[in-house]
Amino acid sequence: MNDIEVRAAAPTEVDVVVIGAGQAGLAAAYHLRRRGFEPERDFVVLDHAPRPGGAWQFRWPSLTYGKVHGMHALPGMELTGADPERPSSEVVGEYFDAYEQRFDLRVRRPVDVHRVVEGEGGRLLVETDAGTWSTRALINATGTWDRPFWPRYPGQETFRGRQLHTAVYPGPEAFRGQRVIVVGGGASGTQHLMEIAPYAAETWWVTRRPPVFAEGPFDEDRGRAAVAMVEERVRQGLPPLSVVSVTGLPLNDAVRRARADGVLDRLPMFDRITPDGVTWADGRHVEADVILWATGFRAAVEHLAPLRLREPGGGIRMDGTRAAADPRVHLVGYGPSASTVGANRAGRAAVRDIVRLLDGVPAGV
Repeated sequence: MNDIEVRAAAPTEVDVVVIGAGQAGLAAAYHLRRRGFEPERDFVVLDHAPRPGGAWQFRWPSLTYGKVHGMHALPGMELTGADPERPSSEVVGEYFDAYEQRFDLRVRRPVDVHRVVEGEGGRLLVETDAGTWSTRALINATGTWDRPFWPRYPGQETFRGRQLHTAVYPGPEAFRGQRVIVVGGGASGTQHLMEIAPYAAETWWVTRRPPVFAEGPFDEDRGRAAVAMVEERVRQGLPPLSVVSVTGLPLNDAVRRARADGVLDRLPMFDRITPDGVTWADGRHVEADVILWATGFRAAVEHLAPLRLREPGGGIRMDGTRAAADPRVHLVGYGPSASTVGANRAGRAAVRDIVRLLDGVPAGV
């Protein structure tokens, strides 16, 4: 290797690397800027998506901004005047783009992070397809969109129809005249059902547990209680539940109509998938053309595997936003901060702790 190749291979040194430019990553970058960190010199934001917008840019076209539940503004810049009839992917994508420009965050994209490993002198090495960064601290804000969860059931490979996940949901018109089974008791499952029902020949809703519909407003007290439940799991090193999974499904007018019309009549989880549908142990059989898995996502943290952060319970034990096993690593948008308002708070908390770390203050002091 000649001198030019050696120089090209040398890691770029920064104080902080932020992985991901969704809500959590941008909030963290904003607070780094507020603390006096300069992009490219002191920190860098790496994002694998092709354009601004985080996971929002991949949402289905029929999810208009008016249907979005609880989109919280990024710190320092409100989202105002958005047309509720426009696709949320466009509205939020443009908002994130304007945010990056306004605060000069200089997000690098598309950059795929392959892995994070131990470096020299107490630093971490972030290895990517665009080079390697050597950093004193890491803010991981990779979310969940890249890890759709597909349950496995007997006979799944024999199904002659179409199986797809929420991650690639094309909108309701794609199911015109078809018999559709929607699997999953979360907000996406109910939204899909209510959209698809007017187009489909028939729909069925299948969930592992009976759905819980929440009456009344989702106020601050209920929000704090839900976050506390998720937080306790990650503190124990268990895989996080989503905040939505412990809040229940909001019972609004559209949901009430769908329940009255029978669209949200829930069936228990089937026992087997057959070539033409699904069956239950009691002999019931439903024929279907499509199985739509609205079964959620898992945290996209495989690139952190070399750091051995996972606990025996399968999750990463957390102390606030800090990985308990490594105070240099912060996870934002993970567990209790996996909501738009939670991501903002987590970004601020992570930066506060990182400033203390870089100043030599021991973790937890």
